[in-house]
Amino acid sequence: MSSGNRSEAVDVQKSYEVRTYGCQMNVHDSERLSGLLEDAGYVRAPEGSDGDADVVVFNTCAVRENADNKLYGNLGRLAPMKTRRPGMQIAVGGCLAQKDRDTIVKRAPWVDVVFGTHNIGKLPVLLERARVQEEAQIEIAESLEAFPSTLPTRRESVYAAWVSISVGCNNTCTFCIVPALRGKEKDRRTGDILAEIEALVAEGVSEITLLGQNVNAYGSDIGDREAFSKLLRACGKIEGLERVRFTSPHPRDFTDDVIAAMAETPNVMPQLHMPMQSGSDRVLKAMRRSYRQERFLGIIEKVRAAMPDAAISTDIIVGFPGETEEDFEQTMHAVREARFANAFTFQYSKRPGTPAADMDGQIPKEVVQERYMRLSALQEQISWDENKKQVGRTLDVMVAEGEGRKDGATRRLSGRAPDNRLVHFTQPEQPVRPGDVVTVEITYAAPHHLLAEGAPLAVRPTRAGDAWEKRTTEAAAKPAGVMLGLPGIGAPDPLPAATAPACGIG
Repeated sequence: MSSGNRSEAVDVQKSYEVRTYGCQMNVHDSERLSGLLEDAGYVRAPEGSDGDADVVVFNTCAVRENADNKLYGNLGRLAPMKTRRPGMQIAVGGCLAQKDRDTIVKRAPWVDVVFGTHNIGKLPVLLERARVQEEAQIEIAESLEAFPSTLPTRRESVYAAWVSISVGCNNTCTFCIVPALRGKEKDRRTGDILAEIEALVAEGVSEITLLGQNVNAYGSDIGDREAFSKLLRACGKIEGLERVRFTSPHPRDFTDDVIAAMAETPNVMPQLHMPMQSGSDRVLKAMRRSYRQERFLGIIEKVRAAMPDAAISTDIIVGFPGETEEDFEQTMHAVREARFANAFTFQYSKRPGTPAADMDGQIPKEVVQERYMRLSALQEQISWDENKKQVGRTLDVMVAEGEGRKDGATRRLSGRAPDNRLVHFTQPEQPVRPGDVVTVEITYAAPHHLLAEGAPLAVRPTRAGDAWEKRTTEAAAKPAGVMLGLPGIGAPDPLPAATAPACGIG
């Protein structure tokens, strides 16, 4: 976009809204889309705008069977709004755009731009081209043009950040369409990754999450099977970086050197999210997962031997085609053995374009639902039992914003323990900011959170807290015409939302 166009955009204060669906990779991409638009002169629409913006961008997911219905329903609601607002533009990107391409504009001819997973950096140019030419612009690249992390960003969190280390996936899981949409694995240079992390730390970030579709396969491009463990150890040498997490690893590539690096690198957190998907060897084979129950549980055992306090979570699919009651009982057995701190369980749903969608033995919905309820009840009890073991422990909690829905009423604050458990704690007498660290004693455990009811034992102000305060003050001081709204701060959720699968991650 030319400098003249950028100036015009600022003068008229065009606003944008980005709506994100799907996994952490999409969240990371959306931060980049926001950064690109702000770099092009747009300002973020206030929270709750609900489509009342000059540009509305849908960053889509193609994992769920009804993903397209959800998109077209939302596009339909914007059609009359666009008719009333000359100049309003709508863009659709992400996995569903990569998959459906021309179909989107045929079904929703009021869409201005369709772009894919490989060329998110083109969004401002495509919007301008659509405006000048007065016709829809559809551009889907077949290979990655730039790593998302190299593009401008508008991070939601001041103190926590995603860092992409690879994109794509070389696995061929029969339930997953992501490899077809995100492409083959491509690793980012280690030096570039570490340079980005150092720059983030200099800005006040104290926690980073290394992100990849198959994060621990990092190094496959260069033939170094220990590249990921070396990267973890390198992160441990970055001064000011307090917490390192990663998501999501694949059991196939989870090697002993990674476990050693986790245990021996102080700022790598004792937390692991590793998708199991099923406990049945027969179902795992049908899923084309390259490990079996014994291998998976063996990894868990090694992790716990090296890090006794590690919290381990997983993803599980219930009702995969051909799953018998015996297969399901094997999953229940694996859950009892693994004793996950948390498990994101999903009822299998057909994903168009995947081999599993056409498999024989599709399970009746009522059978899937009944199994899902049994598994959920078992995991709920295990999560509660595991959380009860935290009572009496003293934990350092990194303060977040927006994670405790009842914090205002209870006069509590919320944050994450090193193992990523959610902790609600009594508000200390002295001021405390997101990014600061509070030491508390756990007094109560629920299945999905911990509670520290006594006064905090210590409060440690941090550079991350300073950065949060600076950004909040600057945002509040902006003139009303270009007000971006106070940042919605909070650690990026390192796990997939309970209502949506991990978009093929892991």
